[in-house]
Amino acid sequence: MRLLLAEDDRALGRALADGLRHLGYAVDWVEDGRHADEALRDGAHAAAIVDWNLPRMSGVDVIAALRRRGDRTPVLLLTARDALGDRVQGLDCGADDYVVKPVHLEELAARVRAMLRRAEGNPAPLQQVGGLALDPASRSARLAGVALDLSPREFALLEALAARPGRALSRAQLEESLYGWGEEVASNAVEVHVHHLRRKLGADWIRTLRGVGYALYPPAQDGAPCP
Repeated sequence: MRLLLAEDDRALGRALADGLRHLGYAVDWVEDGRHADEALRDGAHAAAIVDWNLPRMSGVDVIAALRRRGDRTPVLLLTARDALGDRVQGLDCGADDYVVKPVHLEELAARVRAMLRRAEGNPAPLQQVGGLALDPASRSARLAGVALDLSPREFALLEALAARPGRALSRAQLEESLYGWGEEVASNAVEVHVHHLRRKLGADWIRTLRGVGYALYPPAQDGAPCP
């Protein structure tokens, strides 16, 4: 899952970016509103965390411009302003949620997960596809009730596929979900992760659609994970 973080306080931005990456997210961090606006135009991010008082373009202006384009990317507004009028203004500009500094990483991540669930129309905390259950909070998965031993990248790839079961995602789309700016990506990285997931899930779960990409299909009879 790829997030955009727009925060001009370098110490806070670095801490949040590192913390979110540790939780398994790919994070692109920018330090001003113009760069945030440009980054959001490419549609590569599942959600954004935007500080209100950004230089060059305020966070509320970034969000307002996003909504004027008809873009529904979930956005959490981050700010030191805690007055009622500020909260109302922030939400009315198009933000999906609002967090007042100081920021606790666990709460921030929980609010991002809640925004993503609402955006996907799935209020349940677990993502269920057939006998496969993904828990975004713990970054863990179970198949037929049995825990799967997944690396952070494997979980992120499986999460991306499980969000659109039966729909193919190209290698480029999966790379965008797994890797942030500046991260080195091997030419066969997605194929390697898919290979490992098939060993753990069973070969029938992930289909290769030639010339298109990969799609998640729960088998007719869900089995236990491969040893």
